[in-house]
Amino acid sequence: QVEVAESGGGLVQPGGSLRLPCAASGSLFRLYDMGWYRQAPGKQREFVAHISINGITDYADSVKGRFTISRDKDRNSVNLQMESLKPEDTANYYCNTWPGAITSWGQGTQVTVSS
Repeated sequence: QVEVAESGGGLVQPGGSLRLPCAASGSLFRLYDMGWYRQAPGKQREFVAHISINGITDYADSVKGRFTISRDKDRNSVNLQMESLKPEDTANYYCNTWPGAITSWGQGTQVTVSS
């Protein structure tokens, strides 16, 4: 059973913005730190950002200052706000628990940054 569902991806020009929501099951959201990950074609999945149950955040160096992760307790959602997007941000984006993924991966949401 997949407990996460990502959405919000699309095609955006360099310098643009996107917001990716991740709907998580209630138990997952309440009990675990959550993270966003991404996988570009031909590359391994990599860490992007994580947020603890208490709201403490951390980011990969490549996105620090441009991406913001947050939790929406009313919607059991973990959101990734992405600003100043670059072509190298192009990837399929996934959410799951952090530091290790304890539930099945969802389908992710594709983000393409291109002019």
